[in-house]
Amino acid sequence: MKMSFVLTFRSAKGRWIANPSQPCSKASIGLFVPASPPLDPEKVKELQRFITLSKRLLVMTGAGISTESGIPDYRSEKVGLYARTDRRPIQHGDFVRSAPIRQRYWARNFVGWPQFSSHQPNPAHWALSTWEKLGKLYWLVTQNVDALHTKAGSRRLTELHGCMDRVLCLDCGEQTPRGVLQERFQVLNPTWSAEAHGLAPDGDVFLSEEQVQSFQVPTCVQCGGRLKPDVVFFGDTVNPDKVDFVHKRVKEADSLLVVGSSLQVYSGYRFILTAWEKKLPIAILNIGPTRSDDLACLKLNSRCGELLPLIDPC
Repeated sequence: MKMSFVLTFRSAKGRWIANPSQPCSKASIGLFVPASPPLDPEKVKELQRFITLSKRLLVMTGAGISTESGIPDYRSEKVGLYARTDRRPIQHGDFVRSAPIRQRYWARNFVGWPQFSSHQPNPAHWALSTWEKLGKLYWLVTQNVDALHTKAGSRRLTELHGCMDRVLCLDCGEQTPRGVLQERFQVLNPTWSAEAHGLAPDGDVFLSEEQVQSFQVPTCVQCGGRLKPDVVFFGDTVNPDKVDFVHKRVKEADSLLVVGSSLQVYSGYRFILTAWEKKLPIAILNIGPTRSDDLACLKLNSRCGELLPLIDPC
């Protein structure tokens, strides 16, 4: 299946304009959600029983919870980024070492940011936020960098891989909001324009080498250092203190629910192993197989936003 998303970014009279040629309608959002069977009432009852018995529930979410908000994932069959294109995410080492690679990354991210930052939580995000407010959800760990859980009001939250809403200086550690950096990009590139094709899970879009050559990248306002999104790129590692913190939350929990993750990346999978070692019951809600299906007492192949709102957290 070939899907196209075109975003034209141009400057007009000093004002930047983003023109998506394919608006984010319900139909286009559905393009990123893999096919799934109809809801099985018996499976719904089993998940309801699992949630009812849980008193200190830890939930881990992945890219599959955000596909219904219009953000593609990497690995889903036919509709994930890897299935639709030969593009691969940027590697941490390449970004740190190469100024041209940083220039290319930031040019693409600059074009994709207005669309990426406009995505909103879907019913699955809102359901988990409600579970927290009612005292059912003990802790939420997300592997996503899209800030949708925060937008939905979740507070007992660990963003395992960081968040695209923040920018970090690699040299002095200064943090700034991503929106502030967008304004600096606009000032430095008043006449630059580009047409981008495709959309990635981290807000990246696809530009030609010719398009990015003239793009100007700002440096840290504090020290003049290199700027990077406050996220864990592929090839990097999660902060050890954050890993220890999540391990403690898992050990304090009495059950674990995985929502929208194939668990192929070890940074998330290791917490499932910890839960298994602690003999916690594990349930998995994900369309398609996961790395931990054999460790789960319950596996459901359904849309997250379709199933989670049906569950009574009380």
